[in-house]
Amino acid sequence: MLKHRGFPGRLPGTDFQFVIRRPNPKGVTPIIRRERFRDRRPADRRADTGFMAALWAHFGTGPFERGNLDAGRLSWLFGREVLPYDDPFDPESYEALLIIDETAARAAFPEVFEAQP
Repeated sequence: MLKHRGFPGRLPGTDFQFVIRRPNPKGVTPIIRRERFRDRRPADRRADTGFMAALWAHFGTGPFERGNLDAGRLSWLFGREVLPYDDPFDPESYEALLIIDETAARAAFPEVFEAQP
């Protein structure tokens, strides 16, 4: 499992984790698409925004390996702002490649991209 050095471990001041410390001994947690409903708590929305900002700052437009990124946090963005890069995609692999859909990410999280053209 690749550990993304320099990637924030969690949203500052909260318990929303962004990375895991070690592989799950019971098996890899799959990445699934989770629906983000309009009535989500503001703290959950801030966690999504913070995670998207960290992904963008760390990886930009290039493909990246899932590695130690938290599957639960990725699942909130998966299928919309974060897309599979591999075909076929293995949602239960730490080596799976992902990529940010910049157009969808800019539409969903404009505050992350405000300072950028």
